Amino acid sequence: MVVAAVVAFTAHNVIAADIARPEVEARLDLADLGAPISAPFLTWLGQRVGAAPGVLDCVLVRYGTGGSAGWAAGPDHLALVPRPDLAAHPRAARARRLRAGVAIYADPDARGLVMLGRGLAGRREVSFEVASEHRGAGLGRRLVAAALTLLPANEPVFAQASPGNAASLRALLAAGFRPIGSEVLFVRS
Repeated sequence: MVVAAVVAFTAHNVIAADIARPEVEARLDLADLGAPISAPFLTWLGQRVGAAPGVLDCVLVRYGTGGSAGWAAGPDHLALVPRPDLAAHPRAARARRLRAGVAIYADPDARGLVMLGRGLAGRREVSFEVASEHRGAGLGRRLVAAALTLLPANEPVFAQASPGNAASLRALLAAGFRPIGSEVLFVRS
């Protein structure tokens, strides 16, 4: 369960936590736009809300493309198959911990998973994982592109990736996602 979040945009930060504003401001150098995502502040906030800060993720957005039966347009289209039987997979379990209404899909050969659900502030979110033996061939991009066809055209969909996860960032960028900011979620078990 997400109990707090720090979201950073260009020249703006949002601190969503059940803490009085003066208490939060007393812990920050308000002239430093990076202060809300600094390790000391995130550690303090985590102690204050009783949940450890998660990973600082890059947040990206794209719009659903609409479509039928999970087929992505283009020469390398990919079908997605509903796979609720994979709910115990670590990536799917993580998605269910952070999101509501998670639907799990895979390509027909189960080389990769993609999850769609509702995350922070009820926004539509996508996450994915490619099996290690199938990485480096564009499958991540194809999974994400296929997932976009499952969403109504022009519905925003968000994705998060750790800045150090270059492969996932490349896949999301190649699928047309655009970076809009960063976030740290505080999740209570």
